[in-house]
Amino acid sequence: MRADSLMAGLDKNSPLPTSITVHQQSRVLEVGFSDGASFRIPFELMRVCSPSAEVKGHGPGQEVLQTGKREVGITALQPVGHYAVQPVFSDGHDSGIFSWDYLYDLGARQEQHWADYLARLAAAGLDRDAPMPPKGGAGCASGHGH
Repeated sequence: MRADSLMAGLDKNSPLPTSITVHQQSRVLEVGFSDGASFRIPFELMRVCSPSAEVKGHGPGQEVLQTGKREVGITALQPVGHYAVQPVFSDGHDSGIFSWDYLYDLGARQEQHWADYLARLAAAGLDRDAPMPPKGGAGCASGHGH
């Protein structure tokens, strides 16, 4: 357990989840932590803030702004070691590994994450419900990652 914790960037003071519940109807992941905190994190926020390379890119400025995810669901939630979960979203996205620290941050700073996302949408002139461009279309200038 100690090696997993260190590899994941967790320290001995990191709160660990005591319960994780997927609420399909309300589209939220409910996570209770060992410090008593409990968060209801919308699937949409998890999807648009996914820590995967597909969303975050491979460096600054390579982020791929996600849109049209308001109705996204989570079809499966796989454990990753003792430090994370890997959700499978209904749109097929399944490469984001959510560490306990990242889930805690998403829950604790949910308003800030939403504000950042909405600001990025506004800066790009996009609507939250706009469809994503097709993969490999005009949005993919790098030519790799397909």
